[in-house]
Amino acid sequence: MSDRKVALITGANKGIGFHVARKLGATGVHVLIGSRDRERGEAAVATLRSEGITADVVVLDVTKADVIASAVEQVKAKPGRLDILVNNAGIAPGNAPPSKVTVDEMRAAYETNVFGVVAVTNAFLPLLRLSPTPRIVNVSSGLGSLTMMNDPASRWYALNGAAYPTSKSALDALTIQYAKELRDTPFKVNVICPGYRATDLAGPGVNASRGASDPAGAADIVLKMALLGPDGPTGQFFDSAGAVNPW
Repeated sequence: MSDRKVALITGANKGIGFHVARKLGATGVHVLIGSRDRERGEAAVATLRSEGITADVVVLDVTKADVIASAVEQVKAKPGRLDILVNNAGIAPGNAPPSKVTVDEMRAAYETNVFGVVAVTNAFLPLLRLSPTPRIVNVSSGLGSLTMMNDPASRWYALNGAAYPTSKSALDALTIQYAKELRDTPFKVNVICPGYRATDLAGPGVNASRGASDPAGAADIVLKMALLGPDGPTGQFFDSAGAVNPW
């Protein structure tokens, strides 16, 4: 088994996930591109390899148990280890307020943004436990922060959607629970807010003119959490400015 660290990033064939893979790969980490669609994943891998990055595709739909199980077996076989898990895959099924949101919209958001994180994390925990420096980074949002969503001075206050924000709040809480369970181990489990980025999740036409920034910038926050040293924090929330408290 190689000593090179291995990172799996879900939803990594585009957007923030792809930039996370690129920046981790540039440090010498072997990156695994988690992608629901093999062709799109292979295209992302080809781009990274052309830049000298060691990368492979892992077909991974975080909402399907059988696909997750197959992904675990693939990683066990090659490269045979896992040191970093970045739970990046997420969806935003509309911005309906609580009084108008449908149960189906709520279920869809939680299926990917919460239950998918649990399913993937638990499936890969045995491999992560074999690493001397296991790191889990969950990609959340300022919209999931109870403090930010309730602060009229916050940029996140204006959006009163029910499905996406509450699913990210649940993800934040889940991160704390994993960190508590794993506190006496080498694991570091943290959650990050990538900020308002020009990605497909943000919606069509979102760009710098509407206040969105380059998704590559979000990768810097993930990179820092993914490569934390043994004395680094765990169970904390970070954005581009550093640790966020209260959240």
